[in-house]
Parts: sequence; C-alpha cells; structure tokens
Amino acid sequence: MLNDPVLLNDWHVVAYAPALPERQPVAARLLDEDLVLWKVDGRVHVWRDLCVHRGARLSLGRVEDSCLICPYHGWTYDEEGHCVRFPAHPDQKPPATAHARVYRSCVRYDWVWVTLGEPQHDVPVFPEWDDASFRKVHTGPYSIETSGPRAIENFLDVAHFPYVHAGLLGDPGHAAINDYTVETGEDGITARDITVWQPNPDGSGQGAEVTYTYRVLRPLTAYFVKTSQGPRFAMFFTVTPVSERRCIGWQYVALNYGEQSEEEIRRFEDMVMQQDVRVIESQRPELLPLDLQAELHLRSDRTAIAYRRWLRRLGVTFGTA
Repeated sequence: MLNDPVLLNDWHVVAYAPALPERQPVAARLLDEDLVLWKVDGRVHVWRDLCVHRGARLSLGRVEDSCLICPYHGWTYDEEGHCVRFPAHPDQKPPATAHARVYRSCVRYDWVWVTLGEPQHDVPVFPEWDDASFRKVHTGPYSIETSGPRAIENFLDVAHFPYVHAGLLGDPGHAAINDYTVETGEDGITARDITVWQPNPDGSGQGAEVTYTYRVLRPLTAYFVKTSQGPRFAMFFTVTPVSERRCIGWQYVALNYGEQSEEEIRRFEDMVMQQDVRVIESQRPELLPLDLQAELHLRSDRTAIAYRRWLRRLGVTFGTA
C-alpha cells in the first residue's frame, strides 16, 4: 500500500473526458494502482481494475445495460460497484462482499479527476476557466519518463527558456533572470514578478520582456499567468504520478488574443514539451531531491527551492528522494 497520505488523498487527472468512449472500459494507472474507467450516459466511474473473484482486469470486460461485466467469469457489477449476478449461479444473490473498489471521481475542466483516499482539498481552481474572454485550449497528454515532482519543477523553471526553448520562449543572449519574490503558505506557493525576455511573446514578431506570476496549487498542479501589460496568457498544468519514475502531463493554455487555430496552438505546445521532455528524462536522479544539499542552487532557483521545501514539509515521498 502506498505510504504517501498527501498524494493518496489528493485529486489527480486520469483522462480527458471528451475522449473517453461511451460504454467501453479503459485502463489507467495512478500511484502504481491499476484503474478502470467506464462511462455510461455521460456518467464516469473510476474503480480499481480488479474483479474480486479471481483478480482479472475489469478493463478487459464490457459494458451492458449500465453494468460492467468481468471478462473471466462474467461477474456483473452495477454502477455502484455491487456485483448483481454470478452467471455460473444465476439464482444466487451475490453477497455484499462481492463489491468492486470504487474511487471518488469528478469531471472538472473536461478532465476526469480521481482520488484514491479521502481528499482534504477540492480540485485546484483554474481561474480562467469560467472567463469567457479567454480561449481555453487543451494540449497533451504528455508521457514523461520521470517523477511527477521533476516535471512540475521544470514547469516552474524559467531560467531554462533561453537554452531548452531558444528561439521560442527565450534567447541565450538574454538569459539573465531578475530578482523576484516567493511566498509559501498553507495552500501552496506564489512567485511574483518573474521577468524574462522572449523573442515573440504576443505574436507581433517583436522581442520583449514579459512578467509572470507562478503558483503551485497542489504538489502536482501548477499555474502561471502573464501579469505584464498587453495580451493575457495563462497556463494550467497538472501531472498524473503513474509510478515513481513515470508521469503524464495535462495542460490547458488560456489566452485572450490572437487568431491562431487550436491546432496551431497545440502544435506549438507539443514542440515546447518535446524539447522539455528530452532534458527532463535525462535528469538524475529521476526522483526529486528534497535535501537542498543534494544539488546546487542559485538565486534564480527560488521557486524550485520553495517547492522542494514545501513538499518536504507536507511529507510527500512518492517521486521524491
């Protein structure tokens, strides 16, 4: 059993709801736990991917009459997880113990969120989601062979823009990072007034300095918004910890300007993520060190330092060293 109450009791994305097929079981994995997702008339269910009879994967089964049927012996489960029929003994009423492990789930921002425990927090807030002046573009998912905390720390790091994303998000000739402030509270981390030079920040083709505010909302969910003058741009990013050394990134871009199509925006974000993944997957150790003596740090790493300290204070162990 996972010994990380923080992540066990947190909310995690396991699917993009519009892409989830109706009446067709789908396998997923979260925190080393195999899950089955299935949707009936728009209602999404997330269970442990295991039949309590002989341990077969329910994701290999089928959905009939709003029930999920095991592929091995046909045990039939209703939407609440109760087994309602033993085909080998059709006259026998299944006992209460014949019950699938059902996890609490919800759909928010068109993502399926699930918790394996008892959440102490609601799903993190995406501020631009209900703002009609912003276009919201879903990108990903992105599979990354590293730990979830490593992926989040990369999202928070602006000093890599001139090198990993040269010509797109930065320029090696403008690599200096200004001094900025970081605050840590019970609800997360806020890093304000981070200014970076970007070659084409608003689509005009003119390079300029851009100022951002970054927030860590939960251990594996982060967000930034452009706070300087001009067009507004935000990004909401969350990571599914599949295992300690593998995660899946889910992302929304929110912007109130431009005429780029959603497909063009996705292609750009896919290109940026490919550049990130190449470097992230090379980092050693894959697990994020929470001991600040394990790696060297600079003033420009303030957000990462605060993030590591916060994870350590919370007691996050899965994906950390």
